[in-house]
Amino acid sequence: MEQAMKPQEPLDGGRRLPLVEDFYTIQGEGFHAGKPAYFIRLGGCDVGCRWCDAKYTWNPRLYPPTGVELVVERAASCPARAIVITGGEPLLYPLGPLTEALRERGLEIFLETSGTHPLSGVFNWVCLSPKRQQPPLDAVCARADELKVIVEREEDFAWAEQSAARVSAGCLLYLQPEWSARERIMPLAVEYAKAHPRWNISIQTHKYMHIP
Repeated sequence: MEQAMKPQEPLDGGRRLPLVEDFYTIQGEGFHAGKPAYFIRLGGCDVGCRWCDAKYTWNPRLYPPTGVELVVERAASCPARAIVITGGEPLLYPLGPLTEALRERGLEIFLETSGTHPLSGVFNWVCLSPKRQQPPLDAVCARADELKVIVEREEDFAWAEQSAARVSAGCLLYLQPEWSARERIMPLAVEYAKAHPRWNISIQTHKYMHIP
């Protein structure tokens, strides 16, 4: 069975990071769905969701450290101004050097995180996707602009409400059916959102578009 792994050691204070891949695409889910964005995906995760669609990112030792200057140059050359930092779990690393360099280029910086490690770096938007097996830190909950709860089973609606109670009043709330269970879960999520209209539905539109 695949195991989630933590990085072995700090990477020059965040000036080098275990880069899995970086690419230009369309944001597929959540509040910013449909927005062209440049993705920076980092390796390493210690949460290890069984339904994760990016298990190849879990072991950071597979990805040699890459200088953030190189990544920023590629991101800045992209026509889109939105940058998504994702993983894995990007908050395993100090993200200050990367985000400061991106901000100096006038780019918008979005973070996707499970919130299990202290927040570092500067962001225009924080999407928190909490996991029951390793709940997020209070400070990350307080900073979240968007709460996106993956729903695999009916009892996950209760977890969604527990998570919603920890974020700010202005945080946008999303229920996202787990992809492999979407045919079963989607009708439940739709009815739940109709009964509790502060919740929105997120779907993984990039999988329908067959893009990364």
